Amino acid sequence: MGNHILIIDDEKNYLLILEAILQEEGYSVTALSDPVMAMTYLDESEVDVVITDMKMPGMTGQEVLEGVRRRHPHIPVMIMTAFGTIDRAVEAMKSGAFDYITKPFANDEILLSVRKALKLSIAERQNRLLRESLAEKFGKETIIGNSKAIADVLALAGKVAPTRSTVLITGESGTGKELVARAIHVASDRKDMPFVSVNCMSLNPGVLESELFGHEKGSFTGAMALKRGRFELAQGGTLFLDEIGELSLEMQVKLLRVLQERVIERVGGTETIAVDFRLVAATNKSLQDEIAAGRFREDLFYRLNVVNIHLPPLRERREDIPILASHFLRKFSLENNREVHGFTPGAIDYLSAYEWPGNVRQLENVIERCVVLSSRDVIDVEDLPPELRDEETQFKSAVDLLPLKINLSETLEKIEAALIRRAMVHSGFVQVKTAEMLDVSKSLLQYKLKKYKIAAKN
Repeated sequence: MGNHILIIDDEKNYLLILEAILQEEGYSVTALSDPVMAMTYLDESEVDVVITDMKMPGMTGQEVLEGVRRRHPHIPVMIMTAFGTIDRAVEAMKSGAFDYITKPFANDEILLSVRKALKLSIAERQNRLLRESLAEKFGKETIIGNSKAIADVLALAGKVAPTRSTVLITGESGTGKELVARAIHVASDRKDMPFVSVNCMSLNPGVLESELFGHEKGSFTGAMALKRGRFELAQGGTLFLDEIGELSLEMQVKLLRVLQERVIERVGGTETIAVDFRLVAATNKSLQDEIAAGRFREDLFYRLNVVNIHLPPLRERREDIPILASHFLRKFSLENNREVHGFTPGAIDYLSAYEWPGNVRQLENVIERCVVLSSRDVIDVEDLPPELRDEETQFKSAVDLLPLKINLSETLEKIEAALIRRAMVHSGFVQVKTAEMLDVSKSLLQYKLKKYKIAAKN
């Protein structure tokens, strides 16, 4: 699974050469000279990447591309072309081709492109399977990713969902904390009851109290009618308190009482009302630091932190970026009635290399912008916003994420090791190409690989 390549070329010599090159790398290869037959084969077989010649009798490479994009949009298509028809290959790229290769081709060049195409194809398949699996377990709206970090998050969410335990979700802004909260709700026995969300930062303390507890008619100026608060509205269901670290100390005391006694009184009222809800809270702050600073109650923290689920920032799970980008591309293409089919390898490289200080929310916004503004069927580097393409901006965003107090020497070594790993991935683990990307000698690269204990494949 995940390495089946279909080659289509009426030139038998190139067909045999390419087949031999790819088989030597361990790939499963089907080589066909008839493009019409190849399309039939594609409909009846599991194929991960298509490599097609541009100029063929019976069916052109452009027509193959259009057929694949229409019937199997998740399969990357690579175009082979003679030097004199590069313009047509570029046009094919604009129509959604993954990459193009000129004949005669260099072996390492085509292998590198195939590796990238397979990586994207496998990510797409995993994305589809993941969506199906998560939809079955958590419903349609949940966090997307295939990294170990996200697998651990979802496993923990799956374990805690059937219980009544309070959950505290931590992580940077934009990591998807509310999505995890909703997933827990949908997978619980409260799924048919309300999911009520409150952002504690968006309301001042006075308004927040009324929102949570409700109020009686005439309890204050403007209280024209009885209002049930979020505690009551969440009866039998789940209450999600986002940015709980922003609660005032006074509101913290009142929340603690509700959690202890499971009763409330509306603002201006005297009636005691029993409430039954499952609390899920979230914060982008360190509540331990807030406790040390005297801004958060320790007893409330222990009430909240029964089960802690930490969401890692996007920069710590870069393998999920292509999956998330494809997910948002599909979403916004449908919403905007656009036919945008994928990303060029260069665009994926830029997306994967960026630090994403705004995390998944920022990535979602970037992909929406690309879909809305792009005039092509595929997202290319030039469609990305300037901050993703500008190295200075990228360096600054990366530096801004570092704490002010650091061990400079140790931090620089970590950054150097990370850059080497990234270059190794982008070069397909070819040391010569990695050295060229980093502008160092191969001997120096080998020294660094040994120093940082980075495994090399060649």
